[in-house]
Amino acid sequence: MRWENLTVESGGHSRAADAALFGADAVVSRTFDTPEFRGITFHEVRARSIVNRVPGASRMPFEWTVNPYRGCSHACVYCFARKTHTYLDLDSGLDFDSQIVVKVNAPEVLRRQLGSRRWQGEHIAMGTNVDCYQRAEGRYRLMPGILSALRDHANPYSILTKGTLILRDLDLIVQAAQVTDVGISVSVGFTDPELWRTVEPGTPAPERRLEVVRAFTDHGIGCGVLMAPVLPFLSDHPGQLRATVRAIAASGASSVTPLVLHLRPGAREWFMAWLAQRHPHLVARYERLYADGAYAPKWYQRRITRQVHELAQEYGIGPARAGMPRRIREPEPAETAVSEPTQLSLI
Repeated sequence: MRWENLTVESGGHSRAADAALFGADAVVSRTFDTPEFRGITFHEVRARSIVNRVPGASRMPFEWTVNPYRGCSHACVYCFARKTHTYLDLDSGLDFDSQIVVKVNAPEVLRRQLGSRRWQGEHIAMGTNVDCYQRAEGRYRLMPGILSALRDHANPYSILTKGTLILRDLDLIVQAAQVTDVGISVSVGFTDPELWRTVEPGTPAPERRLEVVRAFTDHGIGCGVLMAPVLPFLSDHPGQLRATVRAIAASGASSVTPLVLHLRPGAREWFMAWLAQRHPHLVARYERLYADGAYAPKWYQRRITRQVHELAQEYGIGPARAGMPRRIREPEPAETAVSEPTQLSLI
């Protein structure tokens, strides 16, 4: 692995390092003999920086991110971030799911960077690479410190998650929303329970994620749903799209934004191996659909987007629009209160 002084508690070993990745302090690897962490190794590192600039060529609609973890126990077979594990000489398959890098000093490093004169208070996106509310967060509790630093500096931010653990930090998010722009989105690509168990085996069930949306809505924070990924030939039937949008609308979501599966290198190989095992009759169809690269053809993306937006309109919710982060709404007098639809930007 590309760090030095790697120490395994059950018996140490070390290799040559790329010191640019993390600090020169020892990297400690731990395993925990509990059901939720069985088979997972956590590599505790001390990061030199935690605020990362998004590459200019990226399609992401934001410039800065914070990622306290690398690798993700959600184990989503399609995860586009799988390739990043190869930078550590780990594989993008099982290693990505079970070898989790934990930046244990993330809260204090973030607080220092936010206080720097060079930092201009730009929007920070979280959960855009791997989920900051994956199972590891239940043990390491990095997010409360991160959210406290952002709140104290009134720094705008957004979170995208599949994790229900975000509800633990609801009060911190409400406090931040009183002083800055906060955007919350939950990822729910489909509601089919059998598909969920095989495609996203380490995540909370879709209905539990939608309970997160309800909770934020009840606390005055609009919560959007990223309906992602829509899986060609697996979750894109009109009846499946309708069932998913109907469930999203029932949760009180302020918006729904569909995103068709994309298969970047690293994710593509892992997903296609899964597809060959679970749905071999679809392999040739996927090879044709993704013959030109990581993204499905524009005509297919437009079709899915149109269908989802039409369903969203039918059920009383709308697509997200850029530049609309949520803020806590001031309570209105009962006699003048009006009910208006709200929308949430993914950024």
